[in-house]
Amino acid sequence: MDVLQAYTGQLLQGALMTVQLACAALVCGLALGLVLAACQLSRHAWLRRPVAVFTGVLRGVPEFLVVLVCYFGLSNLINNHFDSAFDISPFFAGVVSLALVLGAYSSEVFRGSFVALERGQLEAARSLGLSPVQTFFLVRLPQAWRIAIPSLGNLWQSLLKDTSLVSVVGLEDLLKKSNMAAQASHQPFMFLMAAAVMYFCLLALSDPLISSLERRAQRPYQAHRS
Repeated sequence: MDVLQAYTGQLLQGALMTVQLACAALVCGLALGLVLAACQLSRHAWLRRPVAVFTGVLRGVPEFLVVLVCYFGLSNLINNHFDSAFDISPFFAGVVSLALVLGAYSSEVFRGSFVALERGQLEAARSLGLSPVQTFFLVRLPQAWRIAIPSLGNLWQSLLKDTSLVSVVGLEDLLKKSNMAAQASHQPFMFLMAAAVMYFCLLALSDPLISSLERRAQRPYQAHRS
Protein backbone atom coordinates (compact mmCIF):
# COMPACT_ATOMS: atom_id res chain seq x y z
CA MET A 1 0.00 0.00 0.00
CA ASP A 2 2.92 2.36 0.60
CA VAL A 3 3.90 1.95 -3.05
CA LEU A 4 0.36 2.78 -4.15
CA GLN A 5 0.29 5.89 -1.97
CA ALA A 6 3.56 7.06 -3.49
CA TYR A 7 1.99 7.10 -6.97
CA THR A 8 -1.47 8.35 -5.95
CA GLY A 9 -0.73 11.85 -7.20
CA GLN A 10 0.25 10.58 -10.65
CA LEU A 11 -2.86 8.43 -10.86
CA LEU A 12 -5.05 11.41 -9.95
CA GLN A 13 -3.33 13.48 -12.65
CA GLY A 14 -4.05 10.72 -15.14
CA ALA A 15 -7.68 10.59 -14.02
CA LEU A 16 -7.99 14.35 -14.51
CA MET A 17 -6.57 14.05 -18.01
CA THR A 18 -9.06 11.25 -18.75
CA VAL A 19 -11.99 13.41 -17.63
CA GLN A 20 -10.75 16.40 -19.64
CA LEU A 21 -10.36 14.28 -22.76
CA ALA A 22 -13.80 12.70 -22.32
CA CYS A 23 -15.54 16.05 -21.74
CA ALA A 24 -13.86 17.71 -24.74
CA ALA A 25 -14.75 14.76 -26.98
CA LEU A 26 -18.32 14.77 -25.60
CA VAL A 27 -18.95 18.41 -26.48
CA CYS A 28 -17.45 18.10 -29.97
CA GLY A 29 -19.08 14.73 -30.59
CA LEU A 30 -22.59 15.85 -29.61
CA ALA A 31 -22.30 18.96 -31.79
CA LEU A 32 -21.14 16.80 -34.69
CA GLY A 33 -23.92 14.30 -34.00
CA LEU A 34 -26.57 17.03 -34.25
CA VAL A 35 -25.16 18.22 -37.57
CA LEU A 36 -25.00 14.68 -38.96
CA ALA A 37 -28.54 13.94 -37.76
CA ALA A 38 -29.82 17.07 -39.48
CA CYS A 39 -28.09 15.98 -42.69
CA GLN A 40 -29.62 12.51 -42.48
CA LEU A 41 -33.07 14.04 -42.09
CA SER A 42 -32.54 16.33 -45.06
CA ARG A 43 -34.80 16.06 -48.10
CA HIS A 44 -31.75 16.23 -50.36
CA ALA A 45 -30.33 12.84 -51.26
CA TRP A 46 -26.94 14.32 -52.20
CA LEU A 47 -26.55 15.37 -48.56
CA ARG A 48 -28.28 12.44 -46.89
CA ARG A 49 -26.47 9.54 -48.61
CA PRO A 50 -22.82 10.60 -48.08
CA VAL A 51 -23.53 11.26 -44.41
CA ALA A 52 -25.11 7.83 -44.05
CA VAL A 53 -22.00 6.24 -45.58
CA PHE A 54 -19.73 8.35 -43.36
CA THR A 55 -21.50 7.39 -40.14
CA GLY A 56 -21.74 3.76 -41.22
CA VAL A 57 -18.00 3.56 -41.81
CA LEU A 58 -17.19 5.15 -38.45
CA ARG A 59 -19.55 2.81 -36.61
CA GLY A 60 -18.08 -0.20 -38.43
CA VAL A 61 -14.39 0.59 -37.79
CA PRO A 62 -12.75 -0.14 -34.41
CA GLU A 63 -12.22 2.94 -32.27
CA PHE A 64 -8.57 2.00 -31.80
CA LEU A 65 -8.00 2.23 -35.55
CA VAL A 66 -9.66 5.64 -35.68
CA VAL A 67 -7.27 6.87 -32.96
CA LEU A 68 -4.25 5.61 -34.90
CA VAL A 69 -5.45 7.16 -38.15
CA CYS A 70 -6.08 10.54 -36.52
CA TYR A 71 -2.71 10.59 -34.74
CA PHE A 72 -0.37 9.13 -37.35
CA GLY A 73 -2.39 9.55 -40.53
CA LEU A 74 -3.42 13.19 -40.13
CA SER A 75 0.08 14.42 -39.28
CA ASN A 76 1.54 12.46 -42.19
CA LEU A 77 -1.13 13.76 -44.56
CA ILE A 78 -0.59 17.39 -43.53
CA ASN A 79 3.19 17.13 -43.72
CA ASN A 80 3.10 15.55 -47.18
CA HIS A 81 0.76 18.16 -48.63
CA PHE A 82 2.18 21.28 -46.98
CA ASP A 83 5.83 20.23 -46.74
CA SER A 84 6.06 21.04 -43.04
CA ALA A 85 6.97 19.32 -39.79
CA PHE A 86 3.55 19.43 -38.16
CA ASP A 87 2.98 17.26 -35.11
CA ILE A 88 -0.46 16.48 -33.74
CA SER A 89 -0.59 16.25 -29.97
CA PRO A 90 -1.99 13.05 -28.44
CA PHE A 91 -4.73 15.06 -26.72
CA PHE A 92 -5.87 16.69 -29.95
CA ALA A 93 -5.80 13.38 -31.79
CA GLY A 94 -7.79 11.79 -28.98
CA VAL A 95 -10.44 14.51 -29.03
CA VAL A 96 -10.80 14.33 -32.81
CA SER A 97 -10.95 10.53 -33.01
CA LEU A 98 -13.31 10.05 -30.08
CA ALA A 99 -15.52 12.94 -31.21
CA LEU A 100 -15.81 11.42 -34.67
CA VAL A 101 -16.88 8.07 -33.25
CA LEU A 102 -19.26 9.64 -30.74
CA GLY A 103 -20.69 11.88 -33.45
CA ALA A 104 -21.45 8.87 -35.64
CA TYR A 105 -23.26 7.03 -32.86
CA SER A 106 -25.02 10.06 -31.39
CA SER A 107 -26.27 11.06 -34.85
CA GLU A 108 -28.37 7.90 -34.93
CA VAL A 109 -29.67 8.66 -31.44
CA PHE A 110 -30.63 12.21 -32.40
CA ARG A 111 -32.10 11.10 -35.70
CA GLY A 112 -34.35 8.56 -33.96
CA SER A 113 -35.35 11.17 -31.37
CA PHE A 114 -36.33 13.71 -34.03
CA VAL A 115 -38.31 11.09 -35.95
CA ALA A 116 -40.19 10.16 -32.76
CA LEU A 117 -41.60 13.67 -32.37
CA GLU A 118 -45.23 14.26 -33.25
CA ARG A 119 -45.66 16.07 -36.55
CA GLY A 120 -48.60 18.00 -35.11
CA GLN A 121 -46.25 20.04 -32.96
CA LEU A 122 -44.24 21.08 -36.00
CA GLU A 123 -47.42 22.15 -37.75
CA ALA A 124 -48.43 24.09 -34.64
CA ALA A 125 -45.03 25.84 -34.63
CA ARG A 126 -45.48 26.85 -38.26
CA SER A 127 -49.00 28.11 -37.55
CA LEU A 128 -47.57 30.31 -34.78
CA GLY A 129 -45.20 31.88 -37.28
CA LEU A 130 -41.99 30.39 -35.89
CA SER A 131 -39.08 30.29 -38.28
CA PRO A 132 -37.31 26.96 -38.99
CA VAL A 133 -34.47 27.98 -36.66
CA GLN A 134 -36.89 28.92 -33.87
CA THR A 135 -38.82 25.69 -34.39
CA PHE A 136 -35.64 23.66 -34.12
CA PHE A 137 -34.32 25.26 -30.92
CA LEU A 138 -37.64 25.92 -29.16
CA VAL A 139 -39.71 22.90 -30.20
CA ARG A 140 -37.74 20.07 -31.76
CA LEU A 141 -34.43 20.07 -29.88
CA PRO A 142 -35.82 20.20 -26.29
CA GLN A 143 -38.17 17.28 -26.95
CA ALA A 144 -35.57 15.27 -28.86
CA TRP A 145 -33.09 15.89 -26.04
CA ARG A 146 -35.54 14.42 -23.52
CA ILE A 147 -35.87 11.26 -25.60
CA ALA A 148 -32.15 10.98 -26.33
CA ILE A 149 -30.73 11.42 -22.82
CA PRO A 150 -30.80 7.72 -21.76
CA SER A 151 -29.03 6.59 -24.92
CA LEU A 152 -26.57 9.48 -24.74
CA GLY A 153 -25.81 8.46 -21.17
CA ASN A 154 -24.76 5.04 -22.41
CA LEU A 155 -22.60 6.65 -25.09
CA TRP A 156 -20.92 8.81 -22.43
CA GLN A 157 -20.02 5.73 -20.41
CA SER A 158 -18.55 4.06 -23.49
CA LEU A 159 -16.66 7.25 -24.33
CA LEU A 160 -15.16 7.44 -20.86
CA LYS A 161 -13.79 3.91 -21.20
CA ASP A 162 -12.61 4.47 -24.77
CA THR A 163 -10.31 7.26 -23.59
CA SER A 164 -7.91 4.52 -22.48
CA LEU A 165 -7.19 3.84 -26.17
CA VAL A 166 -5.45 7.20 -26.52
CA SER A 167 -2.74 6.11 -24.07
CA VAL A 168 -1.23 4.08 -26.93
CA VAL A 169 -0.22 7.28 -28.75
CA GLY A 170 1.43 8.80 -25.68
CA LEU A 171 -1.31 10.66 -23.82
CA GLU A 172 -0.62 10.42 -20.09
CA ASP A 173 -4.16 9.54 -19.06
CA LEU A 174 -5.19 7.24 -16.24
CA LEU A 175 -4.18 4.03 -18.02
CA LYS A 176 -0.83 5.46 -19.15
CA LYS A 177 -0.02 6.70 -15.65
CA SER A 178 -0.93 3.34 -14.14
CA ASN A 179 1.28 1.54 -16.67
CA MET A 180 4.17 3.88 -15.89
CA ALA A 181 3.75 3.26 -12.17
CA ALA A 182 3.48 -0.48 -12.73
CA GLN A 183 6.74 -0.56 -14.70
CA ALA A 184 8.57 1.57 -12.14
CA SER A 185 7.38 -0.43 -9.13
CA HIS A 186 7.24 -3.86 -10.83
CA GLN A 187 3.73 -4.35 -9.44
CA PRO A 188 1.45 -4.33 -12.49
CA PHE A 189 -1.48 -6.07 -10.82
CA MET A 190 -1.78 -3.48 -8.06
CA PHE A 191 -1.74 -0.46 -10.37
CA LEU A 192 -3.91 -1.95 -13.08
CA MET A 193 -6.49 -2.84 -10.44
CA ALA A 194 -6.20 0.70 -9.05
CA ALA A 195 -6.87 2.06 -12.55
CA ALA A 196 -9.87 -0.25 -12.89
CA VAL A 197 -11.29 1.00 -9.58
CA MET A 198 -10.80 4.62 -10.61
CA TYR A 199 -12.53 4.05 -13.95
CA PHE A 200 -15.41 2.42 -12.08
CA CYS A 201 -15.62 5.38 -9.69
CA LEU A 202 -15.73 7.85 -12.59
CA LEU A 203 -18.56 5.88 -14.17
CA ALA A 204 -20.38 5.63 -10.84
CA LEU A 205 -20.16 9.40 -10.38
CA SER A 206 -21.66 9.87 -13.84
CA ASP A 207 -24.83 7.92 -13.06
CA PRO A 208 -26.38 10.50 -10.65
CA LEU A 209 -25.64 13.29 -13.14
CA ILE A 210 -27.33 11.42 -15.98
CA SER A 211 -30.31 10.61 -13.76
CA SER A 212 -30.56 14.28 -12.78
CA LEU A 213 -30.58 15.33 -16.43
CA GLU A 214 -33.34 12.83 -17.16
CA ARG A 215 -35.48 14.11 -14.27
CA ARG A 216 -34.88 17.70 -15.29
CA ALA A 217 -35.90 16.98 -18.88
CA GLN A 218 -39.03 15.13 -17.77
CA ARG A 219 -40.13 17.79 -15.27
CA PRO A 220 -42.17 20.00 -17.65
CA TYR A 221 -44.03 16.98 -19.01
CA GLN A 222 -44.79 15.62 -15.55
CA ALA A 223 -46.14 19.03 -14.51
CA HIS A 224 -48.30 19.13 -17.65
CA ARG A 225 -49.73 15.66 -16.96
CA SER A 226 -50.51 16.49 -13.34
